[in-house]
Amino acid sequence: MFQLEYLDLEENKEYEEIIKKVVEQCFKEEKLENSKLYISITLTTPKHIREINCQYRNVDKETDVLSFPMFEKKEIDEKIEKQNFEHEDVLGDIVISIEKVKGQAEEYGHSFERELSYMVVHGFYHLMGYDHIKEEDKIVMRPKEEKILNQLGIKRDEIDEK
Repeated sequence: MFQLEYLDLEENKEYEEIIKKVVEQCFKEEKLENSKLYISITLTTPKHIREINCQYRNVDKETDVLSFPMFEKKEIDEKIEKQNFEHEDVLGDIVISIEKVKGQAEEYGHSFERELSYMVVHGFYHLMGYDHIKEEDKIVMRPKEEKILNQLGIKRDEIDEK
């Protein structure tokens, strides 16, 4: 379902547990749990995500999450409809800056779990062909993201006491 890599970060079981439950819920919601698709997720530093952003998107700045889908929306929709998953295949790559996640959780006043979960869900829906640049696209993508978080009981105002 997913492959997790760390780029200049120590492995962390808490991150892995959060990502696992979110990816499982995303796959269940989108009827992909019996597919042979998987997601490559890389957790990294602001420095590395900036380099990746610059190299692949020509944007020379840090960001919180990057998504690199392997399919067009129409292709993935067709695969799901026909349940055409004969071969193991990568749905796409998600790169997340853990430092940015921590900072945004603090900035927005909610838990690290909520922010990391949101980054995973957000990245997943980009891999599924959704976007949020245009308002008409955003009104489709945002409710999908919130539905996953709500199904997992992860609320906006939930603050870690750790």
